[in-house]
Amino acid sequence: MVFIDLTALRCPLALVKVKLALKKLNCDDVLRVTLSDTGSRQDVPRFLKKVGYRYSEVRNDDRVLILEIVK
Repeated sequence: MVFIDLTALRCPLALVKVKLALKKLNCDDVLRVTLSDTGSRQDVPRFLKKVGYRYSEVRNDDRVLILEIVK
């Protein structure tokens, strides 16, 4: 599992970092992403659905969204 903390970044940079991290993964690898920016918290899951990645929310509260994404 690969972990990336993107809480310091705002969208669209957080989304770009997620895309780049996913490109480096092998099939069936898991990426855990931590987001805090409101735009990123909406855009990253939207992107994942659009391209067909499987993901689950590990945590979703008023401070952070943590996603586990399977490539």
